[in-house]
Amino acid sequence: MVAALTAIAPDTSRGGGRGPFDLDDEAAYQSWREAKLAVVPRSAEALLVELRDPRALSPAERAALLDRCARYNMALYRSPVVAADKSLPRALGRQLGLVRLDANWLADEDGISPITVREGQGPAAGFIPYTNRPIKWHTDGYYHPPHRGVRGMLLHCVRPAASGGSNRLLDHELAYIALRDADPPHVRALMADDAMTIPARTDDEGIARPAQTGPVFAVDAAGFLQMRYTARTRSIQWKDDGPTRAAVACLEALLSDKSAHVLPVRLEAGMGMVTNNVLHDREAFIDDPRRPRLLYRARYLDRVGAAPADD
Repeated sequence: MVAALTAIAPDTSRGGGRGPFDLDDEAAYQSWREAKLAVVPRSAEALLVELRDPRALSPAERAALLDRCARYNMALYRSPVVAADKSLPRALGRQLGLVRLDANWLADEDGISPITVREGQGPAAGFIPYTNRPIKWHTDGYYHPPHRGVRGMLLHCVRPAASGGSNRLLDHELAYIALRDADPPHVRALMADDAMTIPARTDDEGIARPAQTGPVFAVDAAGFLQMRYTARTRSIQWKDDGPTRAAVACLEALLSDKSAHVLPVRLEAGMGMVTNNVLHDREAFIDDPRRPRLLYRARYLDRVGAAPADD
């Protein structure tokens, strides 16, 4: 397992650069690309780990989840735990090195967000995750400043919708490869510090969140690739130049294509996903009024396995 993890981690041993994500280091990129593409999952089943209880992982279960996240930036799990236990995502996250919760303003006091339809129920009712409408491709927290970048995300299903509500997942590193293989200037444009701006959010008291400008792709201090993106058009302003427009068009075409790298997933009760904030979307759904759809979402400033974890 250690060999598998090392094979896909970016090589930054030479120091000073981005390793495989440095457009001037083609050799490092090709070596990393070969290792990455050698283990691309062909179906969601490759991501799945059976858990007895997500709140108390066995060493083998924990290792399996960490291995999948290292290979694919995401893992799925299935368990018999179907109770509405809001402590579950925090307990699971701690075991995987996810400690620093992104306590966003719509989360509960414990930092966990119950994702369910909240029509007419407080400020969350005005935001699309709390409706039954589809959500376009995005990464979580794309409107955050760099020091609050969402690196890890955990989603646990208590109750699925009566119909619909499935997700599609795409490893952002595979999106990077597709763009760089198509035309390296696409990557250069999307790594610019002013590539994408999320306009300010206002409320009755004025500016609740300032505008946030930054890159789509960035490399963190450990050499791992991060992505911030949304396919929404009303909540985003792209840099107005030819290279950026071409790069965005290429990315949009990639996400609209029925690529084998895009994995459809429907979470059932007791299932969940743990990811390094990969690209994902959600289809519209229809609720059973007696048992409405409910998922618990936890977002973290940590990558899976990056922080000290409880054994």
